[in-house]
Amino acid sequence: MEITKDTRVSDILKEYGDIADVMEIFGVKRVGGYSLHRILTKVITVKWAARVHRVPLDKFLKQVQHAVNTNIGQ
Repeated sequence: MEITKDTRVSDILKEYGDIADVMEIFGVKRVGGYSLHRILTKVITVKWAARVHRVPLDKFLKQVQHAVNTNIGQ
C-alpha cells in the first residue's frame, strides 16, 4: 500500500492491523470500546494527522512508513 498525504488513517490501520507503533503515531491509544480518536481515524488523512500533531508532512510520512515497514517484517 502506498501511503500518501491523502491516505486515510483508517485505511492504514485496516491494511496493517492494530499495530501499536502505527497507532501511536496517530495518537490512537489501545483502549477497549470506541473513542473519539477511533472515530476520527475514519475521516482524517495523513496530511491532517501531521497538521494536528504539528509535524512537517514529509517527516510524518517517513515516520508512518517506517512504523509500517518495521512491523511488516516482524
